Amino acid sequence: MREPFFKSGEHWVWLNAGGIALALVMVLGLLLLIVVNGMSHFWPRDIAQLQIQQADSTEVVLGELVNNHVAVIEGVKVPQTLIRVGNRDIYGQDFRWVNDRAISSRELPAEAVAIERTEWGNFYGFVDAIKQGDELVASVASGNVMTELAQRLERAEQLRARIDALEKDTVGDINFALEKLRLEKRRYELHGGGSAERLAEIGAEESALKSQFEGLQTELGGIYQELNRDKLVLKLVNGDNRELALAKVVRLYQPNKMGLLDKFGHYARKVWEFLTAQPRESNTEGGVFPAIFGTVIMVMLMSVIVTPFGVVAAVYLSEYAKQGTVVRMIRIAVNNLAGVPSVVYGVFGLGFFVYFLGGSIDNAFFAEAKPAPTFGTSGLLWASLTLALLTLPVVIVSTEEGLARIPKAIREGSLALGATKIETLWRTVLPMASPAMMTGLILAVARAAGEVAPLMLVGVVKLAPTLPVDLNAPFLHLERKFMHLGFHIYDVGFQSPNVEAARPLVYASALLLVLVTILLNIAAIKIRNRLREKYKSLEH
Repeated sequence: MREPFFKSGEHWVWLNAGGIALALVMVLGLLLLIVVNGMSHFWPRDIAQLQIQQADSTEVVLGELVNNHVAVIEGVKVPQTLIRVGNRDIYGQDFRWVNDRAISSRELPAEAVAIERTEWGNFYGFVDAIKQGDELVASVASGNVMTELAQRLERAEQLRARIDALEKDTVGDINFALEKLRLEKRRYELHGGGSAERLAEIGAEESALKSQFEGLQTELGGIYQELNRDKLVLKLVNGDNRELALAKVVRLYQPNKMGLLDKFGHYARKVWEFLTAQPRESNTEGGVFPAIFGTVIMVMLMSVIVTPFGVVAAVYLSEYAKQGTVVRMIRIAVNNLAGVPSVVYGVFGLGFFVYFLGGSIDNAFFAEAKPAPTFGTSGLLWASLTLALLTLPVVIVSTEEGLARIPKAIREGSLALGATKIETLWRTVLPMASPAMMTGLILAVARAAGEVAPLMLVGVVKLAPTLPVDLNAPFLHLERKFMHLGFHIYDVGFQSPNVEAARPLVYASALLLVLVTILLNIAAIKIRNRLREKYKSLEH
């Protein structure tokens, strides 16, 4: 006879299955929302020209149709359309809600252009003419304006690339070398030991570098003058004209003329720019490459730091420590540390790592750089150490569980064959427990990649002028501040003055953070599975 449904406990199985299914649906729905809102941002939308009938006048508006919404005004439902009108330097805002009932006509002018600028956001209007200085070189009337514009935009892009190469590489290297010479001379002033010949060499090197720097400044001035030579004359939808230097144009396109293949090409270029370019316009335009790089390198440094410390602690507690009250209390403390709010770790990292440890390092090794701090300020090293401390309990617990699963007979067999305890541990026990170590590392990476609160105190910034890795020794600069995708999402979502422009970038950056975390976890899972297969035979 079959037991009653509730007495058998089968309802708990169904409730558990339903909870898991609901959680999966919610996670997949959230990911779908992020993907749709994030990736649609890069698609070139058509530019619409709307004629809006006001009470006593008619207004013409030009811009991208972004969103539809039904607002309730005085108890009446009013359909509205969000239009990105751009031209923030003229209108004072990028976006505008328009009452759909007031729209008397709607068209898609083929000649309308969208211009991405280095400042003030997008510009929407019509190309009227091109000027070289004060001389008119092409116009709509002559019929060759777009061909001439494409050539001059390509020239401007080449000049910008040349400027970037000189400023970031050549000038940056000269400034780095000058700073090293200044610190060396300052060190001799503080501690002595510098010979007259060496001081003379330093002076000669400084003079040569400064002369080279002045020559580069002259060269850069000439390039900037060439870059600012060309101007674009644009016509607004109301008929007014505006001049825009081609030096400020990042991209110009006519979406109403673009076919499907052209739009896919534009989409691919925008996604590539998002992944590889520097941010601009208060992080609401451009790319997020510095944030991607900072996130990955910080997680890798954290992994290198936390793994040996976590494994050593777990080995001591499991293999060497005498089991008793003290060890039980230590395990309770480790488990409790996993529940401490992350911002507390940030405060500890700021007080201990940055101010105490970093300040001591500066006093001992970088006195010549003071009062400017070297390690006595937030940076990549302290952020990695703080997150390593935050994720240490996870690695300890996972490693201990892996060590506990190894049969006692394997240890006894190794010792019976003449191996010492340390040889048994190093050559037999730890390799078999390595999948559990990797599980702990996977959990640590998943948590560390998304942490923001502690990083705000110990290293992350809104915009880092340089990456923590370059070609100047020691190549990896642990003292530098860095950007992080989690903080980038927070900054764009909550600190940006242009909320509507920032919203799609929040979704795109969140999707990117999820993908980076997944890729880091997949790499760790692959290593764990390989280790598990390698040592599976020893467990039987």
